[in-house]
Amino acid sequence: MTEILPPVVRPRRLRTTAAMRELVAETTLRPSQLVLPAFVREGATETTPISSMPGVVQHTRDSLRKAAVEAAEAGLRGIMLFGVPTTKDAVGSGATDPDGILNVAIADVAAEVGDALVVMGDLCLDEFTDHGHCGVLDAAGRVDNDATLARYADMAVVQARAGAGMVGPSGMMDGQVAVVRAALDDAGFTDTGILAYSAKYASAFFGPFREAVDSALQGDRRTYQQDGRRSAGEGVREALLDIEEGADIVMVKPALAYLDVLRRVADAAAELGVPTAAYNISGEYAMLEAAAAHGWIEREAAIVETLTSIRRAGADVILTYWATEAAGWLR
Repeated sequence: MTEILPPVVRPRRLRTTAAMRELVAETTLRPSQLVLPAFVREGATETTPISSMPGVVQHTRDSLRKAAVEAAEAGLRGIMLFGVPTTKDAVGSGATDPDGILNVAIADVAAEVGDALVVMGDLCLDEFTDHGHCGVLDAAGRVDNDATLARYADMAVVQARAGAGMVGPSGMMDGQVAVVRAALDDAGFTDTGILAYSAKYASAFFGPFREAVDSALQGDRRTYQQDGRRSAGEGVREALLDIEEGADIVMVKPALAYLDVLRRVADAAAELGVPTAAYNISGEYAMLEAAAAHGWIEREAAIVETLTSIRRAGADVILTYWATEAAGWLR
């Protein structure tokens, strides 16, 4: 009979009690690290549930103000706003209309919460174009990178005037951060920050978001969003270019399917003292909610584990639709 010697090294000693596990925990998850993405619908008099994202709605201006106050009181320090206009056109005119839904919503929230939240505006044309692309199209129907940059510059200034503390260029146009930074500075908004969607992938997990913003997308966005088959090095390159152009925070989107990219980007950005964000996107939210609704997983534990995994991979900031709810559990 083989004699079994007791192990000398016992890693389980650091797991014996809740106090011990808390004592040695290396990954923190705090409300202040979370940002709430929120949708506001033009002309709405009541909230509209988003069927593919249970618990998430298209807000009215009034309900958005209330949601922003709740987020601040829960300990969040950021809110990212997306507008859902009633009319769209080829160049996304509503994006640069000071009276357009996104810009008035930014003003509403900024007036409501002051400096309690960093009010962020999504800086992209996809919600405002009748073709659903993130930029203007050329005669051949392709997204025109440089013509789109001019629209982004105007959009950034309008959002800053409305009260945005940070703008989020998310269209993956080459040179977008440099153009936005120059436009903001030229208009006197030198303190307005840029959260750059630096490594944004053409993902199947964006599906529910398209419902959330009533997207009119025709075709796909594979000619400008990144290809997930490329190495993480491309994501790092995009992030470093954005930092060079003036980004204050860089971001990886989606989060869960690209945790390897997030780790690489976070390490590279940290060398330069730049924070990294990650966007826990609509499809990631929807699949967990669906599993929880069927009783297949424990909802709260799975949400916290998901967000913790994103933090462990290197995110300093997480955009998530669970932000306010999760903050309540964390507090």
